[in-house]
Amino acid sequence: MNNRAAVGHGGKATTPVSRKRNLRMLPSPMSLDIMLTLTLGITVALVTAVMVPPVDAAGLANCPLGCQCDDDTLVVTCGEGQLDVLPIVLNPSIQRLVIKNNKIKTIDSSMQFYAELTFLDLSYNHLFNIPQHTFKYQKKLTELHLNHNKVGSVSNITFVGLVSLTILNLRGNFLDELTEGVFSVVPKLEELNLGQNRIAKIDPKAFAGLTNLKVLYLDDNTISTVPSPALVPLKSLAELYLGLNSFSSIPKEAFAMLSGLSRLDLKGAALVNVTRDSFHGLERLRTLDLSDNRLNHIPTTELAPLDRLEQLALGQNDFDSIPPGAFAGLSNLRLLDISGSLRLNRIESGAFEANANLEEIVIASNKALTDIQEGALSGLPHLRRIVLKDNALTTLTDGMLSWNELVELDLSENPILCDCQILWLRNLLVSKSNASSTLAGSAPAPINQIPVVCAAPDRLREQVLQNLSPELLGCSHPDRQQQAIICVVLVSAAAILTTLALVIYKCRRRIQEVVKGSWGSNGIGRKEREYQKTFSEEDYSARHPHPCPGGGLAIHPTTLNNYQINNHHHSHGIRHIPVTEL
Repeated sequence: MNNRAAVGHGGKATTPVSRKRNLRMLPSPMSLDIMLTLTLGITVALVTAVMVPPVDAAGLANCPLGCQCDDDTLVVTCGEGQLDVLPIVLNPSIQRLVIKNNKIKTIDSSMQFYAELTFLDLSYNHLFNIPQHTFKYQKKLTELHLNHNKVGSVSNITFVGLVSLTILNLRGNFLDELTEGVFSVVPKLEELNLGQNRIAKIDPKAFAGLTNLKVLYLDDNTISTVPSPALVPLKSLAELYLGLNSFSSIPKEAFAMLSGLSRLDLKGAALVNVTRDSFHGLERLRTLDLSDNRLNHIPTTELAPLDRLEQLALGQNDFDSIPPGAFAGLSNLRLLDISGSLRLNRIESGAFEANANLEEIVIASNKALTDIQEGALSGLPHLRRIVLKDNALTTLTDGMLSWNELVELDLSENPILCDCQILWLRNLLVSKSNASSTLAGSAPAPINQIPVVCAAPDRLREQVLQNLSPELLGCSHPDRQQQAIICVVLVSAAAILTTLALVIYKCRRRIQEVVKGSWGSNGIGRKEREYQKTFSEEDYSARHPHPCPGGGLAIHPTTLNNYQINNHHHSHGIRHIPVTEL
């Protein structure tokens, strides 16, 4: 090596070995950043140690005020406090960090110190920006909760490094757009919550790469139509929440690509109508929420293809009645909720006749509902829970449903008229409440019931129905069944007596002859003969004989004899038969 090469800066000679040593001593940009951060951290730690006394004897001097730090479980939880930056003096090995309800405005480079995190919750802070590569070193993080902050945008660089992330919660932020491939760097994501933002535009490739996504929340945004193109990559999606948007209608086959979908939430989506093709391809759907829309009738034919549906919510719509067979085709329906429909006033007989597997019915807070017809809830052998709370019901009929199998009944907050017509319900509630003290099978199963309070008449207002006697309800008989039996007996007896009287009246002449014959008086008395002499043909014609079950026409022998004598001149050579020979 020449001398020029061996001369260093300042004219001093340096050997190659010494030059290599000098190169090693020069810090890299990354090392310089870490050194500056460590220096800052040590400075903050020293200031904290001087100003804040030790938390406990274990010496957790680096745990910020208002936080709980556990070095055994590696969990740090900071409740409501005044933190405005992410602490950098925590144990670098922590796995769970929860800092909620604070004033943190941004996530700085201090995140790199916590590479072992698996759970991070920074919800309900003031985050408005997430710098690029913020989570570059969080390769073990599986859950990230940034909900209810002020984040205005995210990009495909925001979540770089989160290769293990399965749950991402961005609910309640200020996002207005989802760009192409924004979540492509988190391929293991299974649940994504984007609800309660301002999203109006979704790129057709916004969800590209999310083949493992199972749950997606897009509710409470400003989306004007179902983002069908963007949903195509979501082959594993099981739950989709699209409520509280402004759809008005659902395009044909809007969900056809989601053949594995089991839950669809369209609550408050401003739907005016749905068609049979709206739910095409959703044959595996189990739960559907169409409540809080503007449907003016029960969509019977539109829902019929969903034969696997088990739960349906249809409350807060504009239909006024539930007709017979309203849910035909939904043979597997288990739970039905129709609550808060202000125009619903009538449930007709046979409304649920096609839904024999129903186990729970909630029909509550329908302020105009006054009429549940007899048999409206009958034919439901598996019905266990029924909620008829806060309607306008004044009475209920015994035949409305099969009450014996119920285990929970809520009739509270209805203007019930407590009179004899409701006695059957009082007896049912009493028997159900006493059933727990009887042997199994000897009485109806006990029922979890909320007391039924009388609204009328005034003398029984605010009284609990179960505590009232039949006499207070105005019933002359203690049991309605006894009343029915007595009425049947009386009507039957009256019908029998009436029939017997008619028979006696029609056969009165025959009966007279039989009675006279039984007395042994076969001859005709003097008074009877005198009466017969005055019996003219005109009388005979006017008194035409009536048929009698005893047989034949009841013609008196004397009448026949007079008829033969008067017609003697018409019987040339014919011998008249004496009356005594007849």
